[in-house]
Amino acid sequence: MNIKIYESRKALGAAAAEQFAQEVRRLSSIKNQVNVIFAAAPSQNEFLAHLHTYNLNWDHINAFHMDEYIGLPADAPQGFGNFLRERLFEKFEFRSVYYLNGNASDPDAECLRYAQLLAEHPADIVCMGIGENGHLAFNDPPVADFNDRQAVKIVQLDEDCRNQQVNDGCFEHIGQVPKLALTLTIPSLLKADFISCVVPGKAKARAVKNALEEQIDTKYPASILQRHSNVDLFLDRDSASLLT
Repeated sequence: MNIKIYESRKALGAAAAEQFAQEVRRLSSIKNQVNVIFAAAPSQNEFLAHLHTYNLNWDHINAFHMDEYIGLPADAPQGFGNFLRERLFEKFEFRSVYYLNGNASDPDAECLRYAQLLAEHPADIVCMGIGENGHLAFNDPPVADFNDRQAVKIVQLDEDCRNQQVNDGCFEHIGQVPKLALTLTIPSLLKADFISCVVPGKAKARAVKNALEEQIDTKYPASILQRHSNVDLFLDRDSASLLT
């Protein structure tokens, strides 16, 4: 794992965007299509904003997102598809954008549909973060499974995860935060050839320390990144503050 520490969130986001651009250009030179899975969270804002400075072959990219709430209104700004649509997917001409539907009449069928799309478009790049509870996507400690046989699944969000959504300013109080979500599983995320993990902020310092310094365990879902051969972890001084 390549651990990179920057003085500010802005510098972190700029560096992560530059690395992403380099990887997309490399892949575009050898492949007709590049498959990318994006995270939707305020922690990604600086990274997403800096992508606009690069002239990339966006029309080579098939875009996915890694999780979605179940039951929010279709136009809710907190929806992860909507978050990425506003900040990224409508800014460039992607080859394809594949959305998870949190309002599907049959959530199990929606999991299978999205899993099939992922199978047809094996991930080249995953752009992720780490949650305050150490989650990857919505694989919170109670439901994280490093050997999950599903590619996409329905999960119940733990209280720490739901509180983070309030702390991030996405919801006014925990009662507004959905209790269920769709998420790509940890094996689905780890299949990517390259993982860019963007983790700014003091609120993430304990999760970062656990991910890097604890043994690999589902109590610390992000600790599984230790096993991946090609991860760039972008930290700022705050998120790296507890590392020894």
